[in-house]
Amino acid sequence: MTAKDTSRPEDKRAGFSLLELMVVLVIIGLLATIVVINVLPSQDRAMVEKARADIATLEQAVELYRLELLSYPSTEQGLEALVTAPADPRLSARFREGGYIRRLPNDPWGNAYLYLQPGEHGTVDIYSLGRDGRPGGEGQDADIGNWDE
Repeated sequence: MTAKDTSRPEDKRAGFSLLELMVVLVIIGLLATIVVINVLPSQDRAMVEKARADIATLEQAVELYRLELLSYPSTEQGLEALVTAPADPRLSARFREGGYIRRLPNDPWGNAYLYLQPGEHGTVDIYSLGRDGRPGGEGQDADIGNWDE
């Protein structure tokens, strides 16, 4: 009895052809395009919603400041007044230990939120200039403020 030869002769069909690889890459590209088309608008909406949530939190902190110090922070003091005690000793005695917000957030596009008192839309305006960082705009570039509710 002779031992069976277990080695395989070289098979020319082993592996994938260039055409098969190209078909797989095209399919992966189409799937990636579909995912990107569906995910990117969600990310844009999420950024706008985060800005709205931040603005609502800042507005609540400004209201607490007003209740305890009996006036809104001035435009010059800005939102920084929520984390830094006033220089006036009479007011700093009533300033909440730790401030009215732990830290000031930036908008989702990395810019500071803006504050006006008196506001153009209400007693105070707290807002972001949107993705473009310039006043006005439409869509993702539109301003987002506490008057948008």
